[in-house]
Amino acid sequence: MTRPDLSTDAGLKAYRDELRAVARPWRLGGFALVLAGALLASLGAWVQGWPDLAVSVGYGLLAIGWALLLAAIFLRTRHHRRRMAENA
Repeated sequence: MTRPDLSTDAGLKAYRDELRAVARPWRLGGFALVLAGALLASLGAWVQGWPDLAVSVGYGLLAIGWALLLAAIFLRTRHHRRRMAENA
């Protein structure tokens, strides 16, 4: 993998677009799970008679969503390090 050309505006924009594309499904999936989990977990406090299982599932979705987001950050950082290495 060669180093990106960051000396020009076009090269910098292309590299930013490349980084945005790395692990995109992981980030979007994690974000969706975090939103769904927060909604399920918070509805338990607002809706009378909301099943406890739904709140537990909401907390589980929050945990899985954050794990996906952290994995996406790791993958993106690893990609960036490999790209910036001189002789990789």
